[in-house]
Amino acid sequence: MTSLDKPTEDSEQTRSDDARAVTEAALFEAFGGVRGMVETVLPGLLFVAIFTVNKDLHISAIAALALSLVLVVVRLVRKDTVKHAFSGVFGVAFGVVFAMFTGNAKDFYLPGMLYTLGLALAYIITTLAGVPLIGLILGPVFKENLSWRTRNPGRKKAYAKASWAWGLILLAKCAILFPLYWWSDTTKLGWVLVALKIPPFLLAVWLTWVFLAKAPAPIDVFAEMEAEEKAEKEREAALAAEGGEPTGGRHRREA
Repeated sequence: MTSLDKPTEDSEQTRSDDARAVTEAALFEAFGGVRGMVETVLPGLLFVAIFTVNKDLHISAIAALALSLVLVVVRLVRKDTVKHAFSGVFGVAFGVVFAMFTGNAKDFYLPGMLYTLGLALAYIITTLAGVPLIGLILGPVFKENLSWRTRNPGRKKAYAKASWAWGLILLAKCAILFPLYWWSDTTKLGWVLVALKIPPFLLAVWLTWVFLAKAPAPIDVFAEMEAEEKAEKEREAALAAEGGEPTGGRHRREA
């Protein structure tokens, strides 16, 4: 190795490390990070814990919904991002309404299970259609929008792999939960569902990180648009300056 080789290798390693760090930060932003995961688990955990003790559907459901609302209020007070907390509230609210309507405590979990199944199918179908869902989700986060579809084939391939991972992992989760919904009691279903909240999610996020960390860097379309706007303004300014120059001065320059 020559003295000229090492700086190049070091710079490539630095760019690789930067890409990995950016990917990790983007995934945390897109999926809510540790706090977002905790907030998705707590309401269901409270529901099954209370129901395990007293078998009271109403108290369990109201407590879970109240906790979801508290989590949203805490985020609002702290002026944090509330999209993940709001999604949790809506999910719990649907479960509460469904369980109250049917009178079956297991139905508290059914809307979330159906959502998981629908999401798994969406990941698989969009990938087969050539527009993997994970790319649609993360494209704006990486400021690349849909540029990966036509201008960055290596990145499109990584998004396809990640979407397959998400779809298959979620399908495997459904394959465990739906039989329990039909054949097990509410308590067993609830505890298994709580146990399966974070591990499959972490596995899917980790695989997404692995695929994207090895993929080409995203094309920052926002930076490109800003550069084009800046260049256009500079051209307009140059034309305006040239047009406003005295005729004699322009003739002398041409001469």
